Amino acid sequence: MQEKIQEIHQQVDVFVIENKDQLEAFRIAYVGRKSVIGELFDGLKNVPAEQRREIGQQLNGLKDFAQNKFNEMQALLEASSENAVSIEFDLTLPVIPQENGTLHPLSVVRARIIEIFEKMGFNVSDGPEIETDFYNFTALNFAENHPAREMQDTFFIEKKGGNVADDVLLRTHTSNVQIRLMQQKQPPLRSIMPGRVYRNEAISARAHCLFHQVEGLYIDKNVGFKDLKDTLYHFAKEMFGKDTKVRYRPSYFPFTEPSAEIDITCLICKGVGCNVCKYTGWVEIAGSGMVDPNVLENCGIDSKEYTGFAFGMGIERITMLKYGIKDLRLFTENDVRFLRQFEGV
Repeated sequence: MQEKIQEIHQQVDVFVIENKDQLEAFRIAYVGRKSVIGELFDGLKNVPAEQRREIGQQLNGLKDFAQNKFNEMQALLEASSENAVSIEFDLTLPVIPQENGTLHPLSVVRARIIEIFEKMGFNVSDGPEIETDFYNFTALNFAENHPAREMQDTFFIEKKGGNVADDVLLRTHTSNVQIRLMQQKQPPLRSIMPGRVYRNEAISARAHCLFHQVEGLYIDKNVGFKDLKDTLYHFAKEMFGKDTKVRYRPSYFPFTEPSAEIDITCLICKGVGCNVCKYTGWVEIAGSGMVDPNVLENCGIDSKEYTGFAFGMGIERITMLKYGIKDLRLFTENDVRFLRQFEGV
């Protein structure tokens, strides 16, 4: 009898009650007159007289345990049903139309740029947006007091005060990914680096403190300036159309030598002149050049055996030209009227 009492006590303890049907099943099994506990009381007369008192006390304890659990769960279920909110559905109402969203124009152009360069054999590399001065400037041939550092107004996060290469900042270009790539892998290297960059500039129709870049790097034996020109010429034709005119202008960048800027005919005014092209009829789309030997050596690449070229372009500038957008600020204002114009693009 004692073993049976312990077994039923365990059953009562683990019985799960989550709804009224389970509560009723529990009542029938353990609380009602015809329950298993009731049957044990009926069998008490068969217990030896000297054990009957002790067994009776154990049965009363089991009965109280089952009754208390029943009362507690009954109260909880009643309380939950009273607090439940009844929601009525009108099935005659028309359905809510499912409207498709749209990609942001910058995302569309970024994907197109990647597609064009992937077809030319470039893969995609990524790197940190919070960077040290070494990867953002020093390894790219920027001396500590080099005036070229003033070309890019930098958001500094932490000034170490000792070696300037240890300063922490928000990257001003994705060239930091080029340095990490050249440190980690040996040539040949052919990769592009899309990503967000930051510069402390006044926000206007032509400039922003946050924008997006795509940079490219090709390192191998016998890479020449003609390879650079052919690559960017092909890109411009694929992105803007076969009739696009392209020109190269000499320029200066600390990490490339020789360096050049690439212009195309302004697609907004068709070369007549507007505020976007500063009334010249031409718009710069990229900076480029042959990787300076010092940069290769800083990354552990033999500059006597390998050469290469690098380039960088702003995705916002490319998008403005492609879709005739005259104000850079529209990309970050999240105006739905503006974004809906790119549905289906």
